[in-house]
Amino acid sequence: MRSSSQLLTNPEANALCWVITEGAIGMENQAVGLAEAVGLPTVIKRVSARAPWKNLPAQIRPRPLSLIAAGSDPLEAPWPHLLISCGRRSVPFSMAIRKASNGSCFTIHIQNPKVGIHNFDLVVPPRHDGLSGSNVIATRGALNRVTSVRLAEGARRFAHRFEHLPRPLVAVLVGGASNSYRLTTARTAKIAEQLLELLRTAGAGLVITPSRRTGDRNVAVLREQLTRDDVFIWDGTGANPYFGLLGLADAIVVTEDSANMVSEAATTGKPVYVIELEGGSRRFRNFHDMLLSEGITRPFDGRLEDWSYPPLDDTDTVAAEVRLRIGLAGQEPTGCP
Repeated sequence: MRSSSQLLTNPEANALCWVITEGAIGMENQAVGLAEAVGLPTVIKRVSARAPWKNLPAQIRPRPLSLIAAGSDPLEAPWPHLLISCGRRSVPFSMAIRKASNGSCFTIHIQNPKVGIHNFDLVVPPRHDGLSGSNVIATRGALNRVTSVRLAEGARRFAHRFEHLPRPLVAVLVGGASNSYRLTTARTAKIAEQLLELLRTAGAGLVITPSRRTGDRNVAVLREQLTRDDVFIWDGTGANPYFGLLGLADAIVVTEDSANMVSEAATTGKPVYVIELEGGSRRFRNFHDMLLSEGITRPFDGRLEDWSYPPLDDTDTVAAEVRLRIGLAGQEPTGCP
């Protein structure tokens, strides 16, 4: 069972671990997930560089710590024991703090930093990026905040909200347009037809959670075709039922555009069906082919099957290695359980 770190709400607090991102939720969740698993008191630092420096490669930015944009959280000594960054634009700050601390701050970068890996103590890219080295731990999926404790707590919290739906309960996680994928109204209508087929053949209940990228027109298509008693479509208001839904679901259907959502679903150990969208990229294809070949995911065709697999455990695996490298192996986490 994973221990959680104490997340400190004041970005100026002295913490043993800093999480640095530009604030994108997908990147932040990966870094926070690792910090929680390592178990040190953690503060989140949302930081960006001033224009035009923010758009320049990390290698040619002079004095990154002096180029922080207004509204960013402070990056000042005393430096943390551990720094976890994620995303290309956090790279210069991690490199600068490692130098400013004379190497006393152990730096971890999640994803491919697109600079020499020697600039970090540890790099955690997805396996399909093909990076290797003594300070590289490649992961199958995206690091995340899914834990057995969080799933159980979410299930207890939201059980009453979905108790009217028939079983098996199927979670449907809908992403949307991205740099690699497109979600059109025509494709959304086809997805809705497949979900209706699942309702007819399996007698299931559906809980559908669109994302901000799904788009109003696509959400309208889902509501038009799937407004019925055995379907719940979250409208984005009130408490987010995401972890509760993952905890309660018997199976999960997820669009292929988000490696984060697919990885979070696969961390549950439950059957995960992947919905194909228009577009794609070689990196995404390699990612999905790997999960398919390992028996973790299957393509969604409107039918419901049952299978099992060892849940993705990348976050715990990386956290154990981090604790070993920073001298915390065998010690109780400092943060809250």
